Amino acid sequence: MAVPDRPLVVPIFFSGLESVLLGDAEWSALERVADLPDRSPLANLGTEDAAERLGEATVLFSSWGCPPIDAAMLALAPNLQLITHAAGTVKGLVTPELWERGIRVCTAAAANAVPVAEFTLAAILLANKDAFASNQRYHAEGAAAARVGPGVGNRNKTVGIIGASRIGRLVIDSLKPFDVDVLLFDPVIEAADARGLNARSVSLERLLEQSDVVSLHAPLLPETTGMIGRKELSRMRDGTTLINTARGQICDAAALEAELVSGRILAVIDTSDPDPLPDESTLRGLTNVFLTPHIAGSLGTELPRMAQLAIDEIARFAAGEDLLHEVHPSDLERMA
Repeated sequence: MAVPDRPLVVPIFFSGLESVLLGDAEWSALERVADLPDRSPLANLGTEDAAERLGEATVLFSSWGCPPIDAAMLALAPNLQLITHAAGTVKGLVTPELWERGIRVCTAAAANAVPVAEFTLAAILLANKDAFASNQRYHAEGAAAARVGPGVGNRNKTVGIIGASRIGRLVIDSLKPFDVDVLLFDPVIEAADARGLNARSVSLERLLEQSDVVSLHAPLLPETTGMIGRKELSRMRDGTTLINTARGQICDAAALEAELVSGRILAVIDTSDPDPLPDESTLRGLTNVFLTPHIAGSLGTELPRMAQLAIDEIARFAAGEDLLHEVHPSDLERMA
């Protein structure tokens, strides 16, 4: 199917998201490279309006709230050639029927990775300064109790990164200006490749035993589910901080809770298991746990970055150029 010079784009995501996902600059950029008869996102696929709009679409501009692109939807979209997903993972979006039709898919996961890496960098630096625990002591006991010891600081510390994912690599790169030693565990990364990333490839056991801060960046796969369990947590030295901005299920929830209740280690948890944590969760009352409600990814002013990436892909598609962020079926096995 020939690519039209002016692809016709239909937005499909949660109603109301358009007001924060796309500003005036992004709408204008999209309308420069594509036809956009209606800026309002499709919210109800069972209407005549939805059938008419999908029937004309060559590109779906999707984000959170887009349903799976299955056989029923594809039947309504005979001209569809591309889906640009202005969000992270596409695992809940793609279907075998989509691939069979030869429809191309791209994701803004690279844009969404930026704020996660920023959040993680901040957490690493603050953890090494004992800022989280110091904050709790300051609230509870005053300034004198909040003073930190001589071992606090970021100079000559060791940071362990589990997973050379897109975000993991961004975090490693962001640590270059700091006087820290970076260890990396990823079973598919060779030692030479790790050195090229400014890290040292080590076993998971060595990383856990030697790191002052451990940050999780592995995708959630069958082989990574529960990979940080009781035995792994026991290898961490007293006072080590565990940071999770990946997926809560990568840690064994019961084992992590037991270790944190003991007070032996600290944690910065943005993604939990379950997510969100229930009100009665023991973790909510622990002073050695810094909890955030899954905010590391794109929020607020960061959302249009994902929209712009998706728009840039539409521009490349219309110009017959290679897509920079295309997803293939084989990629799904290692994607978050």
